[in-house]
Amino acid sequence: MSPHLSADRPAAQPPRRGAVDALISQTRRLRGEMDAVRRDAPVDGGDAQGRWQRALCDLAMHQLDDLDQHLAQLREGPPPEPVEPPAATEEGSLLSRVGSAEWNLLTDAASWSVELYQILGRDPAAPPLTLDELPSLVFDEDRPMLTSMVTDCLIDAKPIDGEFRVVRPDGGVRTVHIMGEPVLDTDGSTAAMWAVLRDVSELRQSQRTVTETRDSLRHDRRFAQNEHRLAVELQEAVLPPWQGSLRLTRRGPGALDLAAHYLPSSAAALVGGDWYDALELPDGETLLSVGDLTGHGVTVASGMAMLLGALRGMAMAGTQPGQLMSWLDRLVDASVQPVLGSAVCCRYRPETRTLTWAQAGHPAPLLFRNGTGRMLAPPHGVLLGATSGAAYGQAEVTLEDGDLLLLHTDGLVPRCHGAAAVKRLLDLAPLFGRAGTAQDCVRMMVEEFGETRREDDACLLVARVGG
Repeated sequence: MSPHLSADRPAAQPPRRGAVDALISQTRRLRGEMDAVRRDAPVDGGDAQGRWQRALCDLAMHQLDDLDQHLAQLREGPPPEPVEPPAATEEGSLLSRVGSAEWNLLTDAASWSVELYQILGRDPAAPPLTLDELPSLVFDEDRPMLTSMVTDCLIDAKPIDGEFRVVRPDGGVRTVHIMGEPVLDTDGSTAAMWAVLRDVSELRQSQRTVTETRDSLRHDRRFAQNEHRLAVELQEAVLPPWQGSLRLTRRGPGALDLAAHYLPSSAAALVGGDWYDALELPDGETLLSVGDLTGHGVTVASGMAMLLGALRGMAMAGTQPGQLMSWLDRLVDASVQPVLGSAVCCRYRPETRTLTWAQAGHPAPLLFRNGTGRMLAPPHGVLLGATSGAAYGQAEVTLEDGDLLLLHTDGLVPRCHGAAAVKRLLDLAPLFGRAGTAQDCVRMMVEEFGETRREDDACLLVARVGG
């Protein structure tokens, strides 16, 4: 097809070859850098943010590939006029994605490039479609838009710029972007219309993927925010809302002064299954417990609430700590969502200052007396849910007036576990010796460990004899 001329401007001059070569070099360098970014993008199919990042990279690669090939075509200049009927070009190449056409309004003749036949899937030996016939290939809902663009171009000399979908003879659907202008004769009337048509199906699919993955990422974020909010509300509803020292209703010798605190993880999304609890029992004893379920989120928080409710109910019925742990283990083992848990459960009798306790794979209570501290020797006990039908031992210790008992979940001391964490806590014994209340001890530990960025949440419960 020969270059068209418009009456209101001269024909465009071809660009300088050196300038186009420089643009091609820049595009290819940018493509290489983009390819490196794409390779580093996460490939985990379950990660919405990773899918969105890869979709954006793929879209950028599509656009850079097209830009590189367009510039190469621009450097080579317009293709020669075909002397034979158009031949099929390679599917997916630039030539198969960009074509041109001109419709002469005076003779009603049409001229299509080789590439346009490939885009529309037409037989290269068939005559090109006229402007009246072209809408027969277009989706029904896209025809009014195409007709309006063509009418505005022919009557009002407006340029064409839009997209429509076509159905090819093989049933394939392609999205075509058309850009065109009227060709004016010497008196300013429209003599013909020319257009460049580009198959943008892959590009639009890539853009849709970006949109879909972005929406998926937003949905996942909203879901995570809602889940976090529900987990926090559930946790706050279950854990006792202690703001300071609490004195149990029973007074006199051997009474306990209690204080507790929850230390959240530095990661706002991590709401775990840590709990603390203290409860006066009908027989005059006091139930003290701390525990932790593995994992985070609503499922774990609801599991924690279930265990804490069961623990309270069994303790109110008079169940001793060892047997209580066995039944909690069976409850965890029978739950729909399999989890592992650890716990310490104590029954304290104020008349004799006797502490009876059991543990399930949990850090043992720490006893502080006269300015020194030690870890209580733990009875046998495996993690809750680790094995079916586990038996749990039970230990007993007699406390003295002024003793301080610390129950805590793992993670209280950031970046320290096991013996190292116990040593850090026992080193606080001289400070505890000068504390006036259980709440003073809690405040000291929060000042020591609470403001440090922590990987996991933690709970602590302090019981001071002689409240």
